[in-house]
Amino acid sequence: MPETTDREITVKDFKGHINPDWCPGCGDFGVLNVLQRSLAEMNIAPENVMIVSGIGCSSNLPGFINTYGMHTLHGRSLPIAQGFKLANHGMHVIACGGDGDGLGIGVGHLIHSMRRNVDMTYIIMDNSIYGLTTGQTSPTSGFNMKTKSTPFGNPELPVNPMALAISAGCSFVARGFSGNPKQLVEIYKAAIQHKGFAFIDTFSPCVTFNKVNTAQYYRENTYDIQEDGHDSSDMQAAFARAMEDGKIGTGIFYQKERPTYEEPEKETFDIPLVDQPLGVDENLAAELNAQFL
Repeated sequence: MPETTDREITVKDFKGHINPDWCPGCGDFGVLNVLQRSLAEMNIAPENVMIVSGIGCSSNLPGFINTYGMHTLHGRSLPIAQGFKLANHGMHVIACGGDGDGLGIGVGHLIHSMRRNVDMTYIIMDNSIYGLTTGQTSPTSGFNMKTKSTPFGNPELPVNPMALAISAGCSFVARGFSGNPKQLVEIYKAAIQHKGFAFIDTFSPCVTFNKVNTAQYYRENTYDIQEDGHDSSDMQAAFARAMEDGKIGTGIFYQKERPTYEEPEKETFDIPLVDQPLGVDENLAAELNAQFL
């Protein structure tokens, strides 16, 4: 398992060398700040963190935080993040991206990542729109929502990220709002500490192209399910919260530790790939030659 460091870590340790270029007021600023605070409060050193993203406005995040990072392909952050974790499972691995990246083109990878249960964290910055390409309908855009690509109203039902994650066997399922940093810090810390695949759908309003799902909308229409007495160990209760109409629940919907992908493969993963010796000794080389020659 990844460990914390003995030296004192502060938020400043995670300040990137490049300032974010998101639109002023974008919810992604809140996600970045909360992630930096969460890692600092857990006293995790920047050199022990790897952040992998896909494509989209939110996927620029690895460039704005002082950790190891990789900006990958559209919808493909999870295969790369999982590969990194299996090669070097002493690192805290966090994948991030938008709702289009993760719930559209990348949704197949998401489902299998959840059931596979690699020990990592995945943050979706959910603005219910395609922001980078200037305002098309996304997988979480509401039914009948008018956008550039659906000027007469969205004919598709939106994806329900919470119900999808629970049904796919995800061992940690949560939802938060970038405008509620006090709650979101605790969710992110719990997700990073969780042993297994942790998924957090984070409402991150797009101030430029989505005038429906605004910060004010989420302030008025969300509530904390933990304060409402929710039992996050109860899968049926989690499903019920995920399918609620009206007020939108935030918090940890479901959490249950089960064996991670790495655990049954002790022989393969006990020594991380990065720590494996290069080459083979003379005896093994002779044995291999005898088998193939």
